[in-house]
Amino acid sequence: MTEYDLGIIGYGAAGFAAAIRASELTYNGMKIALIGHGDIGGTCVNRGCVPSKYLIEASKQLFSSKNPLYPGIKSSAEINFNELMSSLRNFVSKAREEKYINVIKNFGNIDIYKGKAHFVSKNEVMVNSEKIKATNFIIATGSRPYIPENIDNYVTSDDIWSIDELPRKLAIIGSGAVAMEMAYAFSNLGSEVYVFNRSDHVLKNFDNDISRLLIEHMKNLGVKFIFGDINKADDDYVISDKKYDGFDKILVATSRVPNIDINLDAASVNYRHGIIVDDHLRTSNKMIYAAGDCVEQRLQLETLAGREGVTAVENILGFDKSIDFRSIPWVVFTEPNVASVGLTENQLKDYKKRVIELKNVVKSSILMQDGIVKMLTDKNGTVLGVQAFAPYAAEFIAEAASVIRKQGSYNDFIETMHVFPTVSESIKITAQSFIRDISKMSCCME
Repeated sequence: MTEYDLGIIGYGAAGFAAAIRASELTYNGMKIALIGHGDIGGTCVNRGCVPSKYLIEASKQLFSSKNPLYPGIKSSAEINFNELMSSLRNFVSKAREEKYINVIKNFGNIDIYKGKAHFVSKNEVMVNSEKIKATNFIIATGSRPYIPENIDNYVTSDDIWSIDELPRKLAIIGSGAVAMEMAYAFSNLGSEVYVFNRSDHVLKNFDNDISRLLIEHMKNLGVKFIFGDINKADDDYVISDKKYDGFDKILVATSRVPNIDINLDAASVNYRHGIIVDDHLRTSNKMIYAAGDCVEQRLQLETLAGREGVTAVENILGFDKSIDFRSIPWVVFTEPNVASVGLTENQLKDYKKRVIELKNVVKSSILMQDGIVKMLTDKNGTVLGVQAFAPYAAEFIAEAASVIRKQGSYNDFIETMHVFPTVSESIKITAQSFIRDISKMSCCME
């Protein structure tokens, strides 16, 4: 048996963040076991954020080349999908090596164990045939795709990156971020895309107006939406209101479920759909913490996982830290982006609202892209939530997160000078609409 100060189960975003922060705070003095199975780096770099955004950006370039917006420009483009996917996998491999494999070499206090861990007591796990004991543990085992009943012969966001032939006709089951991003990317690349979903609302954490705008935008790109219960899907067909067939691939992108099959009962760790934690990320076993997608929580985000890994370690070392869930931004990387931070209309009763259309933003007009930005405040002007359907929203939603985090008002946006012309000005103009008619406002009105 090998003993450690800290055992971390999972070497994805949360696990790595925890290991690095623990090393920083103890000047590499804490003896750490970092345990994981599969590719080091977890979902984000290998099967999630990195490959999906690579594919999305490539698809945008192809679409733009085939469909130039500006008068006087003529262009065309071809795709070698096999070559594109090979380059994607090479990029992922390089990112994994640079950001995970090489990074961990800087910390001599961290031992990596490759294998699936399971608890055998309140402070011990087995990995392969070796028992590891630790004073504290952090569970950071992540999540995996959820597969509904009656669906067979499919791919998921975990394994679609291995395909080398562009699906001529693609069925996507689901309505969350993964489903929308993949529908957007494959449609741009030339696939005939069908999205199947039980309800007529996509992106459940966004309000109806944003959902409707995205659906209409995707329809304009050629994506077909089929709403209603899915009775069966197999190989090349999906049965909903009727049978739809001829699909080359069925991509299941319904949701993700926590990986918690590590014998938590032996460790006296309570769980339901995920691991139950308190505000400090401590489980029912006071020596064990949990972070990331394995925790029972509303959002599953790489940045949140990293923050939770850091927070868990800091609390183990005596800090008093918690996560401010109100100020966590999240984005769907369609184009335009869909972004949100704070509360939504669905979560509020008494609030004030302003919505501006991007035709009021000069840079958006230059880009020839429409959209909206919506801001919600209380009666005193304190910002409660911001949502955007806008180009580059992923790049400016953090400004809203910062204002919400410090419980600021719409005046914080107004009093911050923004670069002209940028789409990020839209958030300032939305704030200005609380105090004036923006149709009677010049470009750089302060």
